[in-house]
Amino acid sequence: MSRKWPKVRVGEVLFRSEETINPKADSEYREVKVRLWGNGIVERRRVSGAQITGRRFVARSGQFIASRIDARNGAMGLVPPSLDGAMVTNDFPLFNLDTKRLEPSFLGWLCRTIGFIELCKQASEGTTNRVRLKEDRFLSLEIPLPPLSEQKRIVARIEELSAKIAEARSLRKQEECEMHQILLGVFRRIINRVPRYPLREIAPLIRRKVKVDPFTLYPELGIRSFGKGTFHKPALTGIEIGNKRVFYIEPEDLLFNNVFAWEGAIAVAKPQDKGRIGSHRFITCVSKPEIAITSFLCFYFLTKEGLELIGAASPGGAGRNRTLGLSALGAIKVPVPPIEHQKWFDSLLAEADSLKRLQADTAAELDDLLPSIHDKAFKGEL
Repeated sequence: MSRKWPKVRVGEVLFRSEETINPKADSEYREVKVRLWGNGIVERRRVSGAQITGRRFVARSGQFIASRIDARNGAMGLVPPSLDGAMVTNDFPLFNLDTKRLEPSFLGWLCRTIGFIELCKQASEGTTNRVRLKEDRFLSLEIPLPPLSEQKRIVARIEELSAKIAEARSLRKQEECEMHQILLGVFRRIINRVPRYPLREIAPLIRRKVKVDPFTLYPELGIRSFGKGTFHKPALTGIEIGNKRVFYIEPEDLLFNNVFAWEGAIAVAKPQDKGRIGSHRFITCVSKPEIAITSFLCFYFLTKEGLELIGAASPGGAGRNRTLGLSALGAIKVPVPPIEHQKWFDSLLAEADSLKRLQADTAAELDDLLPSIHDKAFKGEL
C-alpha cells in the first residue's frame, strides 16, 4: 500500500454495528456466508426462527463484514444490497463506514489485497484451527487512506480495467462454445447413416492388473466429470492400496469412472498418464486401431446422445448409487464411420485442443492481471 498517503487507524473509519434481532419462531430468516479470498458475500441458507437460539446481528447493505476465523484467509467484504436484513452470529462482526472519509467501494477493493489480508493475519491469534481475528487489534491497524476524491478515482480505474478483463473472459468462453458447436456439427455429419457396432466389438475392456508391492509407490489417476479430462492424484504406497484391485493405465485408453460416467467422467488417457494406476472403478477400453479412434469414441460418449446411453447403462439413484455396468456398456452401439473420417476428425480435435491450451494460458494471464492491478492501485501507481 502507498506510503505517500496519510495513515489512519481502521477504528477511525469503521464502527461496530450493534443492531440485533430476536428471531421469531414463525418467521424465516437469511443467513450469510463470507467466501474466502475476497470472493464475495452470499446467502448461506434460509432458516426458520424456531431453529435459532439467542439473538443475532442484523447485516445492512454496504456494511463491512469479516469472518473472525477466516479473515486471515481473505474472508471479508461489503454486504451486498440483496442481503440487507440478513442475520449473522458474533463470529461475523459488522461495521458501519464513515463515508465522509472512506468510499465503500475503495474498502471493498482494498480488503482483497495481499497487504490488507496480511494485516488481518497480524490481528489474529490462537492455536491451530482456533486462530481468530481480535477485534481490538483489527481496529488498531493502520492503513494508508488517500483523499475521498482519489479513492473514487482509483475505484473507477479498477472497475474500468476489471470490466475489460471480464469482457475478455466472456469472449474466450463464447469462442470455446462456438468451437464446440462447430465440432458437434461436423461430428453429426460424419456419423449420419453409418453402421453401429457394440462397443465391446470395437473397443473391448482391457484390464492390466497391478501386482502390488507394499514398499512401492503407485501414482494414481483421476477422471474429472463433465468431460474435463484426466488429472494426477498423489502416489499411493502398496501398503495404502492393501487388497484393493488396481490396474495400469496406458495412453489412448478410453476411460470411464463407473460411478460418475453418467455425468461425463469419461476421458482419453494422455501420454503423461502412462504408468499410472486406476482403481477397480475405472473401466478401460482399448480401441482396435483399424476400426476406431479413441478420441472419436470419447467425443461420442460426451454428446447428449452418448450420455443418455451411458445414463441408461447406469441404473440406480443419484451419485454413487448409479454404477455403469460392464455388460451394459459393452452392449452400447456406437457409430463407426470409415477410419479415414475418424482420423480427420481426430486432427480437428487436436487443433481444438491446441486452441484450448492457448486460451487456458490467456485465462491464467487474466487471472494474474487483476491482482497486479490491485497492487498498483493501492501503491498509488494506477
